[in-house]
Amino acid sequence: MFTKNDLSVLGTNIVYLKPVATADLPDDVRAQAGDLTTLFAVHNTMGEQVALVASEGIASHLAAEHHMQLVTLH
Repeated sequence: MFTKNDLSVLGTNIVYLKPVATADLPDDVRAQAGDLTTLFAVHNTMGEQVALVASEGIASHLAAEHHMQLVTLH
C-alpha cells in the first residue's frame, strides 16, 4: 500500500483520482453537482486535493493539459 511519502518519490508531475460520494460533500458543492452521485477528487503526490471534477474524462483532460500523468490507485 502506498503512503503519501511513497507517492512523492514517483515525481511531481503525477496526480491520482479518488472517487467522492456527493452526499459526503458540503451543501454548496452538492448544489453545484446537480444529479451526480459521485465526483472525483484529483490529488497531487503530496496527497493535497488540487481539483474536484465530474468525471474521470475531465480529470484526464486536465492532467494532460497541465503536463501531468493521471494514475489510479487500487
